Amino acid sequence: MELILVDNAQKAAEFLAVHVRLNKDVPGWIRPLDKDIDGVFDPQKNKAFRHGECVRWIMKDKQGQLTGRIAAFVNRKYTNKGDKVKVGGIGFFDCIDDQEAANQLFDTAKKWLQERGMEAMDGPINFGERNNWWGLLTQGYHEPLYCMNFNPPYYVRLFETYGFGLFFNQICYGMGSRGELAQKFHTRHAAISQDPNFSAKHIRKNQLEKFAEDFSTVYNKAWAQHAGGKEISKGQALSLFNQMKPLLDEKIAWFAYYKDEPIGIWLNLPDLNQYIKHMNGKMGLWGKLLFLWMKLTRQCNKMVGIIFGIVPEFQSKGVDAYLIMEGAKVIQPRSMPYESYEMQWVGDFNPRMLNVAASLGASPTRTLTTYRCMFDPSMPVERHPILD
Repeated sequence: MELILVDNAQKAAEFLAVHVRLNKDVPGWIRPLDKDIDGVFDPQKNKAFRHGECVRWIMKDKQGQLTGRIAAFVNRKYTNKGDKVKVGGIGFFDCIDDQEAANQLFDTAKKWLQERGMEAMDGPINFGERNNWWGLLTQGYHEPLYCMNFNPPYYVRLFETYGFGLFFNQICYGMGSRGELAQKFHTRHAAISQDPNFSAKHIRKNQLEKFAEDFSTVYNKAWAQHAGGKEISKGQALSLFNQMKPLLDEKIAWFAYYKDEPIGIWLNLPDLNQYIKHMNGKMGLWGKLLFLWMKLTRQCNKMVGIIFGIVPEFQSKGVDAYLIMEGAKVIQPRSMPYESYEMQWVGDFNPRMLNVAASLGASPTRTLTTYRCMFDPSMPVERHPILD
């Protein structure tokens, strides 16, 4: 097998083609948009380049057939609670069912990371935010959500045989969107509703700047400590919301407030993959017209939970139930198109959010796994610490 550094447009196109060639016949696969993958490796679009670097390779056999690919990343902002060594990342892995070929890909990435002072590698992960392209699919081989990794089952063996160990599991939960919620949600909602200081409202596209500021407030209180202390600015949040705006359905993205101060987020989006699966990776003029037509004719009946959380001082007080019940009043009627609901992954190190998902009556739909490989074989892989 020959590994080839991706250093021009033609090889970048082959990097995309590897994934198509090796997955096109796997049931459930949806081809990602080319622009979403290319954007990860574009310094003009990916802010991770400000504090890191990445490289990618493609693999060919003696006949010139594409047989694999891999990317490696060093990101100074990538930290996990409990890390004791410097950790790099690998991602966008694809490979034929051949352990020697997989080992060659992993070895090449490992060598590159070691040259940059890394002592371990996590994978498959993204060079950027954790909500995209994170984890190896290990259970639930059906249609993925937008920007979610998808792979054949044998990839698990390729990773584990090489020496990757479980760092944490990423569990997605799903349910019908019109079912009756448990009585405890009604009870807690009724209790919170008695206090006029509490309120809930959905996003308005003509007020994105306000909601972006509210988002950054809640995120920085509730999540930054779990992401290596990485806070999000109002400007970053506004940029994120502007990117989501074409897809955004105002009535399924909710905020909770106390005395008009934001204290909770329940952000959902229509499942973009319901549109993308008809586009063969291209969002050109035809793709945009198709997207607009499908959106106008309400052909997406699945919504995806992107982020949910309450600021620490209001946790365990019923605000989560209040926010969900207020949203359900608008989301559940037949006038809305959504029949099913699936949440983006929750780490198995986050028991509070796992309990919220289970209490909704949701069931696991798929599992992705973040693996870790220690470069010193005498050092065991330690599981991600459980969050308080």
